[in-house]
Amino acid sequence: MASSLIGKTIVVTGATSGIGLATAEALARQGAEVIGVGRSPQRCQAAEQQLRGLNPAGRVTYCVADLTRQDEVRRLAEAVRGITAAAGRPALDGLVNNAGTFTFWLALTPEGFETQWALNHLAPFLLTQELLPLLEAAPAARVVTVSSGSHYHTSLNWTDIQLRRHYNGLLAYQQTKLSNVLFTVELNRRLGPQSRVRAFAADPGLVKTDIGLKGTPALVQWIWERRRAGGISPAEAARGIVFLLSEPSVRDSSQVYWKHGRPQPPSRQALDVAAAQRLWAISAQMCGMA
Repeated sequence: MASSLIGKTIVVTGATSGIGLATAEALARQGAEVIGVGRSPQRCQAAEQQLRGLNPAGRVTYCVADLTRQDEVRRLAEAVRGITAAAGRPALDGLVNNAGTFTFWLALTPEGFETQWALNHLAPFLLTQELLPLLEAAPAARVVTVSSGSHYHTSLNWTDIQLRRHYNGLLAYQQTKLSNVLFTVELNRRLGPQSRVRAFAADPGLVKTDIGLKGTPALVQWIWERRRAGGISPAEAARGIVFLLSEPSVRDSSQVYWKHGRPQPPSRQALDVAAAQRLWAISAQMCGMA
């Protein structure tokens, strides 16, 4: 598997901690050229130095971007285009849409979107569109969007898709994770079976991360501390993502939802083609692409 990543260029968002950092580390160890993305300049610098130590011969670059903002997503895409052009190979072999958040209370971005909706769904949607020409320039590129088992038993509230009228943090999170799978389904449909780009949704399982500890009430933090105690490490979760980026046998697979390197049936709602098309149209309008 290691040799299949040597010389490949892969973008990983949310790559300064948790699953994203673990994925970037695994890719660097296996010879990939990593473009990591994080919101904190200090954490980006620390992660970049850490990855360079894992493979001094590999190329590692970190970009600072707040992906809750669409102008920053577009600025990031421009930076990635510049990095690949400067390297003499304007192409991307992989994009890992990993950055995500959980907000207990309703919070809006500067552009007026609910924060989870903006970061967990609209950012992957927009960044993938912006980077698609680079992905299509590679021989066989992969787009891996990190979803979650919380997408099961959930449907989209089409009349209030951001839940701004009746906000519930957990339901908002579940809706974004369902949207990740629907986005993957529709992206593959639009690309077609002959495309050089293949998209997957990855379920990392229950992972020991801090996602439930940031900006949440004490009770929620207490519950998350106990729940995550039974989870796996970010490094273990990252293996399934790296598998989707590197395993040749999945290239022609019709399966879109994977967990730990194995295909899993997503929810019935996640495979609703009409819902996927409707979500795409709404997302394109929100991103100023319609």
